Amino acid sequence: MVLQYLKLLREEDFQNAIQKLHLTKSIWTIDLAYLMHHFGVQHRFCTQTLGVDKGYKNQSFYRKHFDAEENRVNQLFAQAKSRGVHVEKCTVTIQDLQDHLSQGHVAIVLVNAVVLLCDLCPSRVKYCCFLPIGQKCFCRSSDYQGHFIVLCGYNKSSGSLFYNNPGYADRLCRTSVTNFEESRRSYGTDEDILFIYVAS
Repeated sequence: MVLQYLKLLREEDFQNAIQKLHLTKSIWTIDLAYLMHHFGVQHRFCTQTLGVDKGYKNQSFYRKHFDAEENRVNQLFAQAKSRGVHVEKCTVTIQDLQDHLSQGHVAIVLVNAVVLLCDLCPSRVKYCCFLPIGQKCFCRSSDYQGHFIVLCGYNKSSGSLFYNNPGYADRLCRTSVTNFEESRRSYGTDEDILFIYVAS
């Protein structure tokens, strides 16, 4: 979605990048940082955990791929600096995000889909608004369900944030700052935010 927005998405190049970077069905934020670097997109990946949190091994969302992914993901973190991928262990405030957005940039944010609520989506999909209409929601349980969204704007006076959901390419979603903060700080997200800098 971000590459398309930046007019860098050509299907053949994208498929080649996926193969070169060994991207599988299990995508971590560090994978997206490497993908941005591959396409020459200026970025900064902020996280609370430089590597894999071993506590996630018992989380249902991570359990299936954890053993296979742990070494791969830790290696990506270890090699990031030498590969030109910008990773920092830091805390990001809502003000940091608003400042970034106010400059015309976007950010990829890992959220807990169970917690995130869209104010604009119909009530029947509000609980899990990234699913295509008619599909059953896989996140009806209270367990963590990681999902990436693209944060693209805010309204400070109403306390709202605007985002695009990859599952819904045809709409803009909106949530309160309070709900956004709860969903992005949920256990399982590591508070991962990938700042994307749009060339002026």
